[in-house]
Amino acid sequence: MRWQGQKLGDTDAAALPGLEDRSSVLRSVATPEFAGVTFHEVLSKSALNQVPGASRMPFAWTINPYRGCSHACVYCVSPDTLILCADGHQRPLRDLEIGDQIIGTEREGAYRRYVPTEIRAKWSTRKAAYRVTLADGTEIIASGDHRFLTERGWKHVTDAESGQRPHLTTNNRLSGFGIGPAGADIDQTSTDYRRGYLAGMIRGDGMIFHGTYPSPERVRKVHMFRLALVDPEALDRTREFLEAEDVPTRTRPFAAQTETRSAANAIHTAARAGVERIEQLILSPEEPNESWFAGFLGGIFDAEGSCSRGVLRISNGDPELIRLIEQGMRAFDVPHIVEGARANGVRDVRVTGGLPSRQRFFAIASPAITRKLDIIGTAVKTASDLRVVSIEPLGEVQDLLDITTGTGDFVANGVISHNCFARGTHEYLDLDGGSDFDSQIVVKVNVVEVLERELRKGSWQHETVALGTNTDPYQRAEGRYKLMPGIIETLAASGTPISILTKGTLIRRDIPLLVKAAQRVPIDVQMSIAMYDDELQKAIEPGTPSTQARLDTVKALSDAGFPVTVFLMPILPHMTDSVDAIAHALERIKMAGARTVIYGALHLRPGVKPWFFQWLGEHRPDLVSSYRGLYPGASAEAPKPYRQWLAKRVKPLIRLHGLDARHEDDYPRRGFRPGQGHVDSIWSQDGVSTTGRAPGSPSPAVTFRTTGSATSTPAQPMLF
Repeated sequence: MRWQGQKLGDTDAAALPGLEDRSSVLRSVATPEFAGVTFHEVLSKSALNQVPGASRMPFAWTINPYRGCSHACVYCVSPDTLILCADGHQRPLRDLEIGDQIIGTEREGAYRRYVPTEIRAKWSTRKAAYRVTLADGTEIIASGDHRFLTERGWKHVTDAESGQRPHLTTNNRLSGFGIGPAGADIDQTSTDYRRGYLAGMIRGDGMIFHGTYPSPERVRKVHMFRLALVDPEALDRTREFLEAEDVPTRTRPFAAQTETRSAANAIHTAARAGVERIEQLILSPEEPNESWFAGFLGGIFDAEGSCSRGVLRISNGDPELIRLIEQGMRAFDVPHIVEGARANGVRDVRVTGGLPSRQRFFAIASPAITRKLDIIGTAVKTASDLRVVSIEPLGEVQDLLDITTGTGDFVANGVISHNCFARGTHEYLDLDGGSDFDSQIVVKVNVVEVLERELRKGSWQHETVALGTNTDPYQRAEGRYKLMPGIIETLAASGTPISILTKGTLIRRDIPLLVKAAQRVPIDVQMSIAMYDDELQKAIEPGTPSTQARLDTVKALSDAGFPVTVFLMPILPHMTDSVDAIAHALERIKMAGARTVIYGALHLRPGVKPWFFQWLGEHRPDLVSSYRGLYPGASAEAPKPYRQWLAKRVKPLIRLHGLDARHEDDYPRRGFRPGQGHVDSIWSQDGVSTTGRAPGSPSPAVTFRTTGSATSTPAQPMLF
């Protein structure tokens, strides 16, 4: 399985509280009763997740026993894309595997900085491809869904087919250093690159000797080649390259380690044919091509180069080598200067232009010695001209690849690229088997044991813990793993108030337990029910229990003595906002025994908006123009006049049915307690209660999804 033996990564805890822990995968399980679903059972290090003080969440603590997946926006790039690895090399994406160490970025103080991370997933897809060309000549082949970091935040390559989302336009400036017009095309396995590298390395630091050795018996002719280096990477590469040219060498110790000097080994040969062959290999061609020059620069840098404190230089006293270094730099438009000769005749060729120039040099030359390539800790400062010049559709579907990393990003062809966000912020359980990314469910099987330990700490203040804030605790997985009874019992035993939000009818199983727990701590229960027209409910929320099944659950909870709040949200303009529709919904809610109703208009976050408009175009094309008027451009919220109009319509009806509750905008943002009506506008505006996504995170690519389904159905986009 993709995650087998991996670590579940960190995400933005402020956006999705509860995902900041690292969890070790125990096993992956697929069972017939959950067709198309794979459960990844993990041992979590934490159960209680504190919401950061700056968060807009109306709760302070959460528990999320499950992490479902709703990946669909496949962020993908060409397999040829160069990925910056932790050792400083840039390697084609096709050559990387799960577990490989690469470079991502993290914000530290005022800057993003380059940091090591690892590949935690890799997958392929076929999608329409686009060529993004930057002003410095860097080109990237990616799908329209792929996102890059710009001076104005993350942007997709293209707009959505339906609806709108942040996307690249000409003159947007990407972040990173780029690779320029060449570099990605250098074949570092070619004969020319190999011979160029040998020329640079051996002419820069090797020793070739021809002579005689007199002895009493006779005068012997001696032929010798030796290359001694401290760094094994360059020595090994040189030995392998010579073997590829039919020149075997032997390795032996050359210098022992001392307090001031590292140990060095040497490769050597005393075979005349081998030495003469090496002499031929390191000659400069009459007309060197780019591959030869790339190899030569890599070899001479490993032999005589350094990169310290942001300065890359190659030093040598041979005028011919200095000339070749300059010629190679010019061949690839690497800015540089040649400094004056020192007293010993040695001159420095110094690369100018900062990090972009250095990384361009490394991408082209691919030197072997990794300690000279270190970028970790360097601030992300974009000095190259990374303005978008053009975005061209290639007119064909291509095989593309993507990865998920621990930092949520990676460096692709020298620019900062977002990986698949949804893979790190998995959403709901009732997913179909049509896509592998929609069927991977993380289960924290030890959540009860960890919770018991955390609640025993003297620092625990017995604040209300909210369940259902990220993923539905009563999704179908709960029927298999039965984690909620232990969670409820543990919280109640510790004197911790509980709040539960669900769309799942499985909560009825735990009503006796909830009744018992309510004798010890306050318990709030909320049920989300937005649609009261069966056909509309099936079209928009095909994966959830039916409206009647959820109303029956409300009645069962009410009969058990719980003052149930029903979320009548989202109210859909022109579909569910008529007086008749609202009155019908409130009548059914009242009959079910609910105590209060919270309502809210449709909120279309950036990640959901394109897919809602796509659904609208397919099911209600007559309303597309009206919705574009209500939600123009990047607007996510219904306009204030509409919300005021809706309030005048809904509030009297709520009072008429005895379901009085303040509108969610009237509630305080923090510090709710059971019985206070603790729902504020974030529930509808940011989709926490139903989508389980952070604002701006990707939503399903084709359809909407809700939780608590008794069957597996195609995913559908959530509306709020």
